[in-house]
Amino acid sequence: MDHITFLVAVVIVTALAFDFTNGFHDTANAMATSIATGALKPKTAVLISGALNLVGAFLSTEVAKTISGGIVDDTLVTPGMIFAGLVGAILWNLLTWLLGLPSSSSHALFGGLIGAVWVGAGSNGVHFDKVVEKILIPAVASPLVAGIAALLATYLAYKITARARKDSVTKGFRLGQIASASLVSLAHGTNDAQKTMGVITLTLISVGALGHDAGPPVWVITAAGLAIGLGTYIGGWRIIRTMGKGLTDIQSPQGFAAEAASTTVILTSAHLGFALSTTQVCSGGILGAGLGRRLAEVRWGTAGRMVIAWLVTLPAAAAVGGLSATVVKHGGNLGTALIALIAAAVALFIVIASRRNPVHADNVNETHEVTIRSEASSDVRTAA
Repeated sequence: MDHITFLVAVVIVTALAFDFTNGFHDTANAMATSIATGALKPKTAVLISGALNLVGAFLSTEVAKTISGGIVDDTLVTPGMIFAGLVGAILWNLLTWLLGLPSSSSHALFGGLIGAVWVGAGSNGVHFDKVVEKILIPAVASPLVAGIAALLATYLAYKITARARKDSVTKGFRLGQIASASLVSLAHGTNDAQKTMGVITLTLISVGALGHDAGPPVWVITAAGLAIGLGTYIGGWRIIRTMGKGLTDIQSPQGFAAEAASTTVILTSAHLGFALSTTQVCSGGILGAGLGRRLAEVRWGTAGRMVIAWLVTLPAAAAVGGLSATVVKHGGNLGTALIALIAAAVALFIVIASRRNPVHADNVNETHEVTIRSEASSDVRTAA
């Protein structure tokens, strides 16, 4: 097997591995509030979410085109750079999953790619104007828009149902949550599965297997949809716990409002080709829903840690991607194999560390902010 063929095969496998981690890392985006309010049982929720992620992958390819021909110069990119960028994204996803932090899988991918391409091809390989337009501006605007929309929707929901029986209100909004959470899952597949499609398409373009500005082939769409759907079904319970119970005590009207606002923002952005972070959008929606209910408690300590993770995600993944790209660039197939082995070892260590404080479908709703903080501290000590 020649060097290029080997790298292409490695990149495709690694891209699908990232897609899998994206799935379980972001399950909370769609289902955390529905699980927290009891609208859906945990295992039922992740099954529905996984299936709809797969369906959503086939609805649009605009975001995939942004990845494959927008933020980096596809004439300068090599499969080795893409592989290095994916390593940075995967390791950041696993680390934040261990800590129960709903950081952005999307920004981890963008950061990894930017760092790897910058090292491998120089600053000319990155379209920084597109990074600002398609990534940074949506990163700031999307959670604010979702938060404000969820705040207003929550306020109106409680205002309109103020005289209704509480049990009837709860039952009605729980039914509504099944629909709204399903739409978030569909939107997540439409937005996030496309990022892996874009990476694989970019790889195929870089070796001449596809023409410049080509869209993802059907087999790429199918593989990416299956990978993210399977990852979603596995269930990122640690992050589901943080988003469902760690930010605020969610009631069914708030959950419905947060999910409806998030769906609208995600689908609109996907249609426009903005590769936004669904994690940031859904977190903004949950915070807005918390602020929209009178006397609701918002745990700003947890929110603050999330925001710090958001700010660090892109540069941290870029640093790992850049370092990996240096090794791959100078080491060829041997360097690629070395980075793959190191990444696999780190990933295994993180998975073993997570078993000290397991979170699963049966205990996902049993927590509060103090528990989250102590678990995160314990996991950090374990990893150290």
